[in-house]
Amino acid sequence: MDLKIQNKTALVLGSSQGLGEGIARELAAEGCNLILAARNQQALTALAAELTEKHGIKAETMAIDMTDTTSVKNLCDTIKTRGDIEILLNNAGGPPPSLSTGVADEVWRNSVQSLLFSVIQVTEACLDGMKAKGWGRILTIASSGVVQPIPNLAVSNVVRSAIVGFSKTLSEEVAQFGITSNIIIPGKIDTGRVAQLDQARANREEKDLDDVRAALAKAIPARRYGRVEEFAAAAVFLLSDRASYTTGHMMRVDGGSIKSI
Repeated sequence: MDLKIQNKTALVLGSSQGLGEGIARELAAEGCNLILAARNQQALTALAAELTEKHGIKAETMAIDMTDTTSVKNLCDTIKTRGDIEILLNNAGGPPPSLSTGVADEVWRNSVQSLLFSVIQVTEACLDGMKAKGWGRILTIASSGVVQPIPNLAVSNVVRSAIVGFSKTLSEEVAQFGITSNIIIPGKIDTGRVAQLDQARANREEKDLDDVRAALAKAIPARRYGRVEEFAAAAVFLLSDRASYTTGHMMRVDGGSIKSI
């Protein structure tokens, strides 16, 4: 299926690894020009060069730390000056594991800044350009914790739930301009972040890592972890022209893990 986004310009946050990188690769395969943004400039530069050579697209890089207000402001200023971003993938790293209480103030502040305030600011910076074109796609990666809270990931459960409220409210305000705003929820996708969480659980429970991962996979109806490519394919559909009547939606890509309807 032609997703009709060839030559669109996409800003992909957190694109140096994991889900962000996977989505950037899928967008490039569809012919999108990319602005790759993350903290790891070296990884971004290598990815940009690879995707440019493989797909013949334009790929730029921007260093961004979503916990740093100055860094985010600089990115937003650049976005507004350019005015050409048509596709936005919001993606920020998750907080460290924790219970609901006893969390350091700094962890709360950094998490609220990176997962909420910075996402809102970058999204707002993109909107004028999207409105001028009469077309735009905004997609934010959340977590299954916004539907079914994940034990020992309290900060993520709380802050990501707030960005779901923002995305849904925004969707009603911008639909008239041909702009969609959606949330995508990963389940157990086999990324470095998930590997870290699995290791933390193995350490906490004093179990072998392979045993922990096997038990977690068994609890998933699909009986396995998802692949980054599977998640990216669903995300890029929501970022495409084909998803023009899908907005205010929260898509699960979790192998059936979430128990609620």
